[in-house]
Amino acid sequence: MEQMTGGDLIIRCLKQENVKYVFGIPGDQLYPILDAIYKEELIDFVTFRHEQSSANAADAWARVTGQPGVCLGTVGPGAANLIPGVYSAFADSIPMVVITAQNQTWNIYPDHGMTQGLDQVSLFKPITKWQAVLSHWKRIPELVHWAFRAAVSGKPGPVLLDAPSNVLFESHDISELPQGDLSPSQYRCLTNPMGSRKLIEKAADLILQSENPLIHVGGGVLRAKASFEIQQLAEHLQCPVTTSIGARGVLPEDHPLLLLPAGYGALAAQAGADLVLLVGGRLGDLDFWGLPPAWGDADTQKLIQIDICPESIGLNRQVELGIVGDAKSTVAELFRMIKSQIEPREAHEALAECFLTQEVWLADFLDQGKSDQVPIHPLRAIKEVRDFFPREAITIVDGGNTGVWAHYLNRVYEPNTFLWPCDSGHLGVGIGYAIGAQLAKPDKKVYAIMGDGSFMFNVQELETARRLELPIVIIVANDQAYGMIKAGQKLAYKQRYIGVDFFDVRYDKLAQSVDCFGIRVTQPGDIKSALEKTTNLEIPAVIDIVVDREINLEPPDFETLAGVWLEGCNLPE
Repeated sequence: MEQMTGGDLIIRCLKQENVKYVFGIPGDQLYPILDAIYKEELIDFVTFRHEQSSANAADAWARVTGQPGVCLGTVGPGAANLIPGVYSAFADSIPMVVITAQNQTWNIYPDHGMTQGLDQVSLFKPITKWQAVLSHWKRIPELVHWAFRAAVSGKPGPVLLDAPSNVLFESHDISELPQGDLSPSQYRCLTNPMGSRKLIEKAADLILQSENPLIHVGGGVLRAKASFEIQQLAEHLQCPVTTSIGARGVLPEDHPLLLLPAGYGALAAQAGADLVLLVGGRLGDLDFWGLPPAWGDADTQKLIQIDICPESIGLNRQVELGIVGDAKSTVAELFRMIKSQIEPREAHEALAECFLTQEVWLADFLDQGKSDQVPIHPLRAIKEVRDFFPREAITIVDGGNTGVWAHYLNRVYEPNTFLWPCDSGHLGVGIGYAIGAQLAKPDKKVYAIMGDGSFMFNVQELETARRLELPIVIIVANDQAYGMIKAGQKLAYKQRYIGVDFFDVRYDKLAQSVDCFGIRVTQPGDIKSALEKTTNLEIPAVIDIVVDREINLEPPDFETLAGVWLEGCNLPE
């Protein structure tokens, strides 16, 4: 008869879910899980140098593949170190299964002084959809199944399995399990439900009655793999498409109907539309809450919202019609109904005006992207990087002002190729994201544009990437400062800088110290040649680009955005 530990059972369940990698850091209590992975040919354990980055890698795996990422940490500090990476995933509704080792079931709580005692379920509760303690060996399959069901059902997100060490080490005969092996289709739905046909028909009628509709998509469209359906509908209606920052790549950013998120052309289209079809999003902070002047007045602009999560319907703005359903199947049915009633439309005259507005808005950025100034203009660095990598490359952005600059010229052309912690704004995700993305798509180029501040949050993961022989390319925009915070102090506090400046670190040499490729660039004409040196590498590369420290404090539109921020925080002008 086959004897299995609790660790064996967990890995057996992960294998049923076709999990390929478990990301984390080992610990004493995790021995049964680690040994089970050692014996399992189809699952690999990827060791990181900090738990945050292991969670970031699981997050990236899920963003790129659409399948839940899995990460683990040992009891106490190991679990606590996962928090930043889990929070970033939770904020963006990314499915993850987080496994934490725990003290014995009779020693879980720290009341009597247990070493590394921590109430991990309570710690993770605000940043996970669902939590459970693996309280008994026999319940492991049931609770692992439940975890995956919760992670991917409805609005996706991270879930927590807290595993007491005595349950992990405990061994029983497999025949004692209440049920045998189950395939995922036997314990969870593999497809989300389509919205009500009656409501979809009503949505079609409202759209057909509108003169100047607009489609706005959020990250839920990417999770549902509904990009094709959105494109079909938009092209039939010849209506503009805008996206949230996190949904970039739903349509290629050179598509004739796609307006760049938060750009002046997009804002004009959003404000001028008489009807907005919102799919897979909730009009949050980065969408200006769906309120004027970035959007039309709710009394005159109708809003149809499609979302898998009932709680998201009408969350930040009233709707004319709310439909709870899967974005892919619901939009496909909406397109079918509209196509059966009208031939493809002609574009509204306002569309050309919106694209003209976008061109005017982008003109200065494009000019600055050609700048030969020294120190290097940040936009020159961004443009050279984007021009170098192929359209299908996976882009990661990690930084404050560096992220702002990247937004203007770092175009995204395919779904699930843009990784940025949108709703958390968390720094330090870049290298972990790059590792997870490259493991998920080994045949794609993966590059990360990072500020020097964010780069140093988890720079130790260069060793992880080197050990794995991953050819990721890290571009560091080096301004020797926390640029966004310094910019705020310049604008609001008359250059009374505090806590924001660094000395000149040679990030290229730091990379070389862990046997990665490293090169520093100080001349704009040398950026392309530095990038070319990474082409055939089979190890990570770091390109340390020294950018203009003063210009980096004044990215375009910063004063306007900072003014809104200062007003919202009730701080002095």
